[in-house]
Amino acid sequence: MSARAVRPRSAATTVGAAAAAALLAAAALTAQAPRAEAAAPGDKDVTAVLFEWRFDSVAKACTDSLGPAGYGFVQVSPPQEHIQGPQWWTSYQPVSYKIASRLGDRAAFKAMVDTCHAAGVKVVADSVINHMAAGDGVGTGGSSYTKYNYPGIYSGADMDDCRAAISNYQDRANVQNCELVQLADLDTGEDYVRGRIAAYLNDLLSLGVDGFRIDAAKHMPAADLANIKSRLANPHAYWKQEAIHGAGEAVSPSEYLGNGDVQEFRYARDLKRVFESENLAYLKNFGEGWGYMPSGQSAVFVDNHDTERVGDTLTYKSGSAYTLASVFMLAWPYGSPDVHSGYEWTDKDAGPPNGGTVNACYSDGWKCQHAWREISSMVAFRNTARGQAVTDWWDNGADQIAFGRGAKAYVALNHEGSALTRTFQTSLPSGDYCDVQSGRTVTVGADGRFTATLGAGTALALHTGARTCTGSGTPAAGASFAVNATTVPGQNVYVAGDRAELGGWNTASAPKLDPSAYPVWKLDVTLPAGTAFSYKYIRKDAAGNVTWESGANRTATVPASGKVTLNDTWRS
Repeated sequence: MSARAVRPRSAATTVGAAAAAALLAAAALTAQAPRAEAAAPGDKDVTAVLFEWRFDSVAKACTDSLGPAGYGFVQVSPPQEHIQGPQWWTSYQPVSYKIASRLGDRAAFKAMVDTCHAAGVKVVADSVINHMAAGDGVGTGGSSYTKYNYPGIYSGADMDDCRAAISNYQDRANVQNCELVQLADLDTGEDYVRGRIAAYLNDLLSLGVDGFRIDAAKHMPAADLANIKSRLANPHAYWKQEAIHGAGEAVSPSEYLGNGDVQEFRYARDLKRVFESENLAYLKNFGEGWGYMPSGQSAVFVDNHDTERVGDTLTYKSGSAYTLASVFMLAWPYGSPDVHSGYEWTDKDAGPPNGGTVNACYSDGWKCQHAWREISSMVAFRNTARGQAVTDWWDNGADQIAFGRGAKAYVALNHEGSALTRTFQTSLPSGDYCDVQSGRTVTVGADGRFTATLGAGTALALHTGARTCTGSGTPAAGASFAVNATTVPGQNVYVAGDRAELGGWNTASAPKLDPSAYPVWKLDVTLPAGTAFSYKYIRKDAAGNVTWESGANRTATVPASGKVTLNDTWRS
């Protein structure tokens, strides 16, 4: 949460005396509860941040996509009871420490943790411990409250004395004792408050949680957080702190490094500037060479739920720049990456579609960035390349770059408007590799060199964990569709045609294209070699309304081996 992105509202929650006692009892038992050890970065350091996903939807994603892709962690939105309302930021206004958010109850949360662990994915809980809610009302778990009074948990005596909004980020006391956008600020210097917060975090640990993202960490003294962390049943649980860098501000993110990892906001802001108005060639020493915090304690991202809404970073609306920046982040050995996976929005306050239920990716507005082929394929790339230094750097002085990760991996990015064809020098062993970006086979010679063409706004990525694209090492026969088509929120692009694989001209059965390289939509369809077929593109909205592109039917023929590649533009 950031001060710029959240607005207070009425509504509430509270934990009663009995529930508070239960929390403390759970905390006492935590040390005996089995749980996975979490110590990011670890062998698998990529976190999928499933923003505002319901816990049952998170569980399914762990099994279906996160585990198989090699994600080490999933971060879930705040599980504690919060104010009611459809806006996303209601999740960041807690009214009790009950596990009773709109995203699911205690049983659903526990089931999600167990399912994710079974899939090899550890769980990080976004934890709101700096403040309580503003206003008054009844929370998502049925608890009543008023500002400064949360029965059974906190009263006005547990709040900081400053009852005004933060107004001066050059004044440490103002930042850490006053109210973040009028939210009731907890006095984390008090022993009782520290104990209550620790009891909540210990309760999450008892449910199997492996770590925490500490929301609004900058608004609490680092020493207070250190004291709270020392009270955890597992003080070595992963600890990732939101401390937004601000030039000249009184509180520096580096103050929190003694507690654990800290989110490096400059990383995402600089990536936006480089991808939008500078040269990718400048990224040759990206990271500590740019004055960032130590790599081993920095959490990095291309965007998050706050920054995408206030324009600080690239977003899913940035087209191929966003996808390429994500590819770069996962290939580059700095920090522990977060992959933000959210939903379409025009209203910055809008909450999740379907109350957080994800029936299917790319539907109902869910963007599912974690599952985009260009992004998800780079998770295994990163895991394979772990511990390998950057080698074989090449750039054209502008927006085409390539580099290796020792003898384990190699990546090239073309952020220019025309194709790039060249012979690349790598340190890879000779042989066939699968370009995990395109699904095509690339052969590296005995001298470590290969020749390839990268289309505008695309990447190529090879690693020793992906030597063949199919059982035979060659792409399956079929068609590779790519169409440049703009849409409005709620619309998707499909391809319809005269083959059963294309829906047999039935728009209800037409396969949907992948928007990860928007405005270019892509899909690979398996078709028999030598097949001649007709097709057209359609737009379809959430209500099922269909718009056909204009003009005659398009036609193509699958070659005797491999795929026919179709690069089209929507015909208005």
